[in-house]
Parts: sequence; C-alpha cells; structure tokens
Amino acid sequence: MDKTIQIATFSRFTQVSRETITSLKKYEDILIKANKTLNLIGNSTIKDIWTRHFLDSVQVIDFIDKNNKTLVDLGSGAGFPGLVLAIALKDRKIPLKIKLIEKSPKKVKFLKNLINELQLNVEVINQNILQEPIKFFDDVFIARAFKPLKIILQFIHNKAKNWKKIFIFLGKTGKNELLQASKSWDIEYKQRVSVTSNDSTVIEINRLKKK
Repeated sequence: MDKTIQIATFSRFTQVSRETITSLKKYEDILIKANKTLNLIGNSTIKDIWTRHFLDSVQVIDFIDKNNKTLVDLGSGAGFPGLVLAIALKDRKIPLKIKLIEKSPKKVKFLKNLINELQLNVEVINQNILQEPIKFFDDVFIARAFKPLKIILQFIHNKAKNWKKIFIFLGKTGKNELLQASKSWDIEYKQRVSVTSNDSTVIEINRLKKK
C-alpha cells in the first residue's frame, strides 16, 4: 500500500494531530535506519510500517481506561505497541505512565534513543522478566508478538498483583492458543478482530483464575 494512503488511513482511524504524525514519521525514519543492524522488524513489513506496526499497535487506545496509572509493554522490541501508544496518548493528553520491558541491551539502547528523540515520558526496563525477579502492582499489561498466551498468563499470575487489564495481540494461531489456555485457566475476556488483519485478534482479559 502506498505510504501516503497508509498515513491517511492511520490519521482517519486515530484522529491524531499533525504533531503526532510528525513524531511517527521521525519514529519511522529512525526505525528503518536501525533495522539494518538490529533486525527490529521483518524486511517484508518495512513498506507497511504505518499499517502493520503503527496502526496495529494503536488500535487498543480507546479501550484503555484513563484512570489507570501504568501500562506495561511485555517484550517491547521495536516499541510495539507501547511506544506507539505513548505517542498517541500524549496527543490525547492522557498521563498514563508507559513501561517498556525488553531483554535485549541493543534494543533497549534503540528504545531509549527513540524516547529521547521524541521527548516522551517512557521508562525502559532491561530485564528478562521470565527469569529475573520483578513484581508489578496495579498495572495494565499489553503484549504483541511476545510469547505464547499460556506463558504470558502464567507470568501475570506469578508476578502481578491487582492488575487491571491484559491486552494480548493474537495471530493466526490465536484460536488454538485460547483453547489450550482455557484448559488451565478460567479466563474472562473480550475478543475483537484486528483492524489490520482478519486473521488476527486482540483480546482484553478482565479476570484470570487458575483452574
């Protein structure tokens, strides 16, 4: 899809300001340059960054409660979806604290540089959360292309207290992942078809209990 059309589609869906579009264009430029050495995104998606990554990431913004204090992005990688949401939330003047969790030191350096360039109030935590001791309280969690659903649910169960919501992006295997997870977990969730792919869904988990 032509880049101009992609940006127009993104703008129509999000209704963000020109300043936000400018910030995302800068994000795109830095990402493409860094991707040559860091392999942050697949080369096949470089021409579709505005739809495959930016629009895909921001689609949950209307479901984030303005009263929540912290959004934790598990395995942020190139900053999706957490950093894109931080930019969009800034546009809407929603003071939600964003935390990006990433185990790769090189990707952490990229994220910190990007945050500095875009003047965002975002914290980057360099940790392998599945192995290192870390606790979360009163947070909203989000995960896109991170780990299988059952691993994410076990992590939340073990490490998070009083969590508010969990948003998880599921691809073509999502239906099977939900089926497998439901064998071990009692999950109360809402499911929406992704705005960028009919084969993908985004689930919003509101209750989670071990069977």
